[in-house]
Amino acid sequence: MTASARPQESNARGGESRKNPRSGRLLRHADFERVYKQGRRHFGTHLTVFYLRRLEGKEMRVGFTVGRVLGDAVDRNRMKRRLRESVRLTRPTSAPAVDVVINPKKSLRTVEFSVLLGEVSKAFDVIAQKMRSGG
Repeated sequence: MTASARPQESNARGGESRKNPRSGRLLRHADFERVYKQGRRHFGTHLTVFYLRRLEGKEMRVGFTVGRVLGDAVDRNRMKRRLRESVRLTRPTSAPAVDVVINPKKSLRTVEFSVLLGEVSKAFDVIAQKMRSGG
């Protein structure tokens, strides 16, 4: 497919259509640790989601932790790509200021992408509901 056939993806590194901007990613080790230690958890079939409300900021930040126990480098990278894409497709447009860390389970390696999309979407719905109710 040529660049002209997909105009919205022509500038994938910094384009307007991208829904995973740097400001929407959890990057620092200290931020991951804070979410793990102070945050709440949501357990799904194929992943565990940790989340913590932020006092500053306006958007949801998402990070992933894919440890060596989940497979070799090829499997771990595939899981991260699938998770990034599922987050990109299901990220709420009006999300609260919350930090989210997604930990996949080993079963994620073999699950259909549509199931993964549903699980990530459900996790985001639960987080939004908990943030609205003050939890």
